[in-house]
Amino acid sequence: MNTTKQSAILIMLTLGILQPTCSIITTTTTISNHLYPVILVPGSGGNQLEARLTAAYKPSTLLCKAWRDRSMVRDSDAVDDEMLEKDGWYRIWFDPTVLVGPFTKCFSERMMLYYDEVSDDYYNAPGVEIRVPNFGSTKSLLYLDPSLKQITVYMAPLVESLESIGYSDGNNLFGAPYDFRYGLANEGQSCRVGSKYLKDLTHLIEQASASNGGNPVIIVSHSLGGLFALQLLTRRSPSWRQKYVKHFIALSGPWGGTVQEMATFASGYTLGIPLVNPLLVRQEQRSSESNLWLMPSPKVFRGSKPLVITPNATYTARAIAKFLGDIGFSEGIHPYKTRIVPLTERLEAPNVPITCVIGSGVKTPETLFYGDKGFDEQPDIVYGDGDGTVNMVSLLALEEEWRDEKNQTIEVIKLDGVSHTEILRDRNALDEVLRIVRGLNSDITLYHKTEEYVHERMY
Repeated sequence: MNTTKQSAILIMLTLGILQPTCSIITTTTTISNHLYPVILVPGSGGNQLEARLTAAYKPSTLLCKAWRDRSMVRDSDAVDDEMLEKDGWYRIWFDPTVLVGPFTKCFSERMMLYYDEVSDDYYNAPGVEIRVPNFGSTKSLLYLDPSLKQITVYMAPLVESLESIGYSDGNNLFGAPYDFRYGLANEGQSCRVGSKYLKDLTHLIEQASASNGGNPVIIVSHSLGGLFALQLLTRRSPSWRQKYVKHFIALSGPWGGTVQEMATFASGYTLGIPLVNPLLVRQEQRSSESNLWLMPSPKVFRGSKPLVITPNATYTARAIAKFLGDIGFSEGIHPYKTRIVPLTERLEAPNVPITCVIGSGVKTPETLFYGDKGFDEQPDIVYGDGDGTVNMVSLLALEEEWRDEKNQTIEVIKLDGVSHTEILRDRNALDEVLRIVRGLNSDITLYHKTEEYVHERMY
């Protein structure tokens, strides 16, 4: 039933032209097309990845070669070990063996990306293939390692909360995992992996809508996933957005990047895991296109506020290129200038209702101090407000940027003391998401009750 017909029925109900019976009013049937379908878009590191090694792979050590052989036959989730050996795919993210120093190096070299200036694009390490399992499903978003659920839980609490109000995987709830090492570039620039993901995400949204009575979707993103979702929306036509997207709920969106990312590039970052030497993963982290995307944006981190201070230099958000050169990553300067800066110099409003749910009041790196030992040492840190990972100025960037946008509705919900990743399992945060989703679904529930009543009266 189209919008005009729906509106007419609701007006007739309001005016008393149609009188609903008690049985229709009190009976609620929750079926798939009585709910707006939900698409979950994870953040960086928020879904499983699988790898396969080819003959072109040249391990740097004998240990890495041995790890390759073990990888082809180990996987507790495999149904058929022979098939695993034949196909050679194994879960590279997350794999707990990477926490052991010698294997960390093997993991890092396999996860590396390489930027080719001639083709202006990023590529996997030679001999390494990476794929994203279970696109369209929430399976790879629930736990990063299904055999270690307690310590690798990711979106499982969110999914379980949505299931409690009638959502189910593959029916009206869908996952959109991706290779989070890759990012995006401006339209028209070469960006094979990122562009394909946006195309796949577009098709998933359209299919989710079609399989749910033509209802538009609710996009729920976390962290980096919000940047991909926003780019998707601004690259689609207004008519497409109006037809296919009901609402966009962004959790912990790093709209203007983070100061923490500068520490990652300078000295490596291990998420606080004590067993891992950050210098072993630094090169791989620097190679990530999406990490470069998360550097502090000059548009958001305005002015001359120093973000990194050393005995010889001070770096603001406008000096990222110089910073990259000084830390010994000169190969990152060209893609930063030609791909990242043009991508982040505008925050275009998609004219889709947006709710940003963010943590606040958590110590978040605001200024980094490096001493005479240089960037191989972890910095001293001055903290400010944020969610522990993303600075408050970045979390609030959309609200600030779109303050005067007449056609853009945006709501920001702050949750005190909730960190960047805790937001996916904090009870108050999950309740906020459910409140928003329930509220959006209230109109569709009334619509279907009304349609049922009209059908009964006519027949």
